[in-house]
Amino acid sequence: MFLHRVGLRTALPLSRRLFSSIGSHDMSKAISELNQEMESVFGEPPPSSLSGSIDNQTMTQDLKLSTVEMDDKKSFAGLTHIGSKGEAQMVDVSLKDISKRVAIARGKVILGQKVFDLVSANQMGKGDVLSVAKLAGICGAKQTSNLIPLCHNINLTHVRVDLALNPQNFSVEIEGEAASDGKTGVEMEALTAVTVASLTVYDMCKAASKDIQITDIRLEHKTGGKSGDWSRDK
Repeated sequence: MFLHRVGLRTALPLSRRLFSSIGSHDMSKAISELNQEMESVFGEPPPSSLSGSIDNQTMTQDLKLSTVEMDDKKSFAGLTHIGSKGEAQMVDVSLKDISKRVAIARGKVILGQKVFDLVSANQMGKGDVLSVAKLAGICGAKQTSNLIPLCHNINLTHVRVDLALNPQNFSVEIEGEAASDGKTGVEMEALTAVTVASLTVYDMCKAASKDIQITDIRLEHKTGGKSGDWSRDK
């Protein structure tokens, strides 16, 4: 091995670059490739007397460190709201193309039979639960950027919120749709519409029961943008 303990401090960065590039290849192959690189730099093969001066434990630790560094960089690259140093950031969409973007989300509020019957008969003390929740969902979609810190303030071209009573499980099923012609998606707007509508149903009915559950809020479908169309598998 061409490296020796005296020169370890300056040589290690080079080894990290090499190991990062080969991933999980055999250690002996990694050492051989490193020796070849050193020979190309210094013009002579590494002295055989130094071949064992760095033990496998040191090299393994160095390889593990490089792997962790690579994993960290990949995680930052996959999360667009995280900067290169791990700090929160608002994504710059100035270079993105304008396209028609639509997103649909759904959710459910499980009322229980007692509250379900009251809502069905429009006998809740606060009034028409479904109508108020529908308006609340639309308003929520328009306020998404004020509620979610890193969301862009976008111009919505359409918001739809539909609520339906399901007597099979005594629930209110909610669907929200948001649309925009812009540079960023409207998934958060659709999800916020459903979430705010669900919370409004809870608020309108909580006097009659504390056992109400908000559940299954999820994105179902989106179109537009660089990532194209997506639909949840049934």
